[in-house]
Amino acid sequence: MRVVVVNHNGGDLTHACLDSLEKSDWPSDALELVMVENGSTDGVAARVRAERPQVRVIDAGGNLGFGGGCNRAMADLDDIDYVALVNNDAQVDPGWLPPLVDALEGDPSAGAANPKILFADRFLDIHLSSATASRGLGDGRLLGVRVSGATVDGEDAWGRLQLVSGFWGLEHGFDGEGAFEWTNGDAHLRVPAGHACCVRLAADEDRTVLVRSGGQQADLHVSRTPAWFDVPLDGEPFDVLNNVGSVVLPDGHGADRGYLERDDGQFERVEEVFAWCGAAVLLSREYLARVGLFEERYFLYYEDFDLSWRGRAQGWRYLYVPQSVVRHVHSASSVEGSRLFQHYDERNRLLTLTRNAPSGLALREAGRHLLITGSYARRDILIPLVQRRPLSSETVRRRLQSYGAYVRLLPEAVAGRRRLTARGRLAGEELARWMEQR
Repeated sequence: MRVVVVNHNGGDLTHACLDSLEKSDWPSDALELVMVENGSTDGVAARVRAERPQVRVIDAGGNLGFGGGCNRAMADLDDIDYVALVNNDAQVDPGWLPPLVDALEGDPSAGAANPKILFADRFLDIHLSSATASRGLGDGRLLGVRVSGATVDGEDAWGRLQLVSGFWGLEHGFDGEGAFEWTNGDAHLRVPAGHACCVRLAADEDRTVLVRSGGQQADLHVSRTPAWFDVPLDGEPFDVLNNVGSVVLPDGHGADRGYLERDDGQFERVEEVFAWCGAAVLLSREYLARVGLFEERYFLYYEDFDLSWRGRAQGWRYLYVPQSVVRHVHSASSVEGSRLFQHYDERNRLLTLTRNAPSGLALREAGRHLLITGSYARRDILIPLVQRRPLSSETVRRRLQSYGAYVRLLPEAVAGRRRLTARGRLAGEELARWMEQR
């Protein structure tokens, strides 16, 4: 059994991950821990070599991305029956491994088994309610307040905030406000459990916001200038699901099944899923030998979804196993909504569709990307110019850059499509069946 962790400036998170893996309920002489040093400057590799002689360190020679780093550790599997991939920002429960092995050994058609992946934090709910107004002139959204920051117990929590419902999507602010999202009047968000919370809010005009958490509530008076407000925290902290297997959406997006749902026991049986999640997964050697390794051009994101799709086209199945539990910080290396995340996430979604999807779906989504980019240009550039408001080209710029990168890789993606078609392709009817299970 081999377990692979890829480190790129993971620091203490990587050490915490290795600590948890070393406590796995599995014979130590049958568990090979491998850390791939992926061009870091954090000194983790030297410390691991000095303090953890039982961990084999592979120097990738630079930052090869997640897929490239994993591939370096999966190039020699001749004597390995199973290989597990665990993100360096994840920690495993001691009993995580046996249920995954049992699932694969009990079903020879299954090439991968996914644990229940929970967010590392436990959370509390916050609800924001306010009046709304429309800017008109091509922007018919009903806008409540902008949320652009959060702290819990004095520490920045913006990257760990969960915007559950009632938000319009990521936008980019001005004068140090950074990224933000508008509410639609009634919004539900979550913050890591703590004692004191502040959120940064603003609006197009002075507005009163009712904030509720558990049995506590308060009125906040928000203006056009972004400002920090104390908000009440109340209730019992709870676990939130990050991934219980992955699904494919009708537009070809890969998505985390169960994402942002409270873990209330609704996913407690072994199930087949469309795809596996690379944050934590057990793969069989035979599966990798027949389907291949990661497409290294992806660098970050969708490499697991692409490999899942390729395997399913050849008849492989994937299992979700809730008896195995892993906790995940989520986007610790590349914060969700960051330029890096958005670039590779959107570029690689289009590459995955070009390589694997029915041609109609792939062509439709490539064109749809440009149409949506045009709608953002109208909202963020054209309308603000007409209304003499500050404009923001950041979203449009990011989307055009990711599309340009997709076009540059398109010839190889088309060639990859031809190679994969020769080995088998997932029928449109089969794909539609999985899409309907969302």
